[in-house]
Amino acid sequence: MTGLGDEPFVRAVKPLVDAMGAEMLPPGEAGKDDIVLSWEGAEVIAVRLPQLADSLDHILAAMERKEGKPLAELDRKEKQEAVRLLEARGAFSVRHGVETVAGALGVSRFTVYNYLNREKAT
Repeated sequence: MTGLGDEPFVRAVKPLVDAMGAEMLPPGEAGKDDIVLSWEGAEVIAVRLPQLADSLDHILAAMERKEGKPLAELDRKEKQEAVRLLEARGAFSVRHGVETVAGALGVSRFTVYNYLNREKAT
């Protein structure tokens, strides 16, 4: 958290910012699209959100860390669950989202669409 101090508020929001794949910076360096967070009346930190495509990569990497193995090594049921979770997080609203997810899971785009359709049919 270089240049951001070690304030309790900064430490408190850091896990959330990291989970989003966002970047923290001093409020004075905030751009018009950044979000400046205040605490007790003072601007403490600015958050720069990632581009959607970068967010998807970040989500996939976090899923792999959580599973402890590459997503391509999941069994079919686990891959279906991963697709369900990714859909809930908006992964397929990102341009080339299906292709990106298919690559990470080691399946075809057709398979991802089948998983999505199966979820809607139940």
